[in-house]
Amino acid sequence: MLLNHSILFARAGFSDEKRATNLLPVPTQKGEPTKNAKQEDNANHVNRNYKDTLFRALFAEKKHLLSLYNAVNGTDYTNEDDLEVNTLDNVIYMKMKNDISFLFGFSLNLYEHQSSMNPNMPLRDLFYVADLLQKIVKDKNLYSSSRVGIPTPRFVMFYNGTDEEAAQLELKLSDSFLQQVEDPELELKVKVYNINPGKNPELLEHCQRLKEYMIFVEKVRTYATQMDITAAVERAVDECIGEGILADFLSEHRAEAIAMSIYEYDEEKHIKAERQEHYERGRLEEMKRGLSILTQTCLELGLSQEETMAKLREKYDLSPEEAENAIVRYWKQDI
Repeated sequence: MLLNHSILFARAGFSDEKRATNLLPVPTQKGEPTKNAKQEDNANHVNRNYKDTLFRALFAEKKHLLSLYNAVNGTDYTNEDDLEVNTLDNVIYMKMKNDISFLFGFSLNLYEHQSSMNPNMPLRDLFYVADLLQKIVKDKNLYSSSRVGIPTPRFVMFYNGTDEEAAQLELKLSDSFLQQVEDPELELKVKVYNINPGKNPELLEHCQRLKEYMIFVEKVRTYATQMDITAAVERAVDECIGEGILADFLSEHRAEAIAMSIYEYDEEKHIKAERQEHYERGRLEEMKRGLSILTQTCLELGLSQEETMAKLREKYDLSPEEAENAIVRYWKQDI
């Protein structure tokens, strides 16, 4: 059960329950129907847009999302009806989509799953939370002399990429500031959990859904080294169903799960390929600058072209032809 609301209202500085409860939804008792129950049930079904993420689909049901919340916070809440999902469906900022957000008690939780470490996550979360808060206080008078209460935002990212990362780390919005200050007026912190095998075993043990998700991901990655991605995902799905891993979800949503997994794997490969391309391009530009500087230095020191070519070959491991091309390009007598 959640803490007594009267106590929480007092701690939050509200003089009465009415002022606070008109901001946040009142948790319903388990089993109590709501007027939008049908709409909510429909929203919990797997999104037929295959560009949705498997992670988001797996935690669409409140019972699984509450289990994840408990694992992250070390709590043991059981009433899933106290949780209200308010993910920004169909809202995309610069091709970025919020994974999961929900209200629970007096906290606004934004959960993101990433297969690559993204230092811009705090900035993305700033966009997301601003939009969510606008919706929450849309009927409030922000010019009133009375303070408008808002839920406490909490930001979590689950990382399961193949690059080696620490078990836990913190990303801060202020790290992106062009001018660093000791005490920034605006800050947003994202807690990152590495959910790869061996990194946060306690977290995975307390959320069976998350644990089984990572078992499935590991199977896909293993088989993808032995066969094409479609066959790898299909084999992983079949094995998981047979072993009782995400069996309920994979059996009911087999086609969607396969399509989402293939898309995510291809997207991860694409991102890595882009990063490698940028890295190689950067190395090439750096080498060009180095060749130019060394050539001009040799020229200024009075070395011959042959002597300069020898130094270029030694420093940059160039072939005779490559060294000669560098001389043609960078040997400038007028400098």
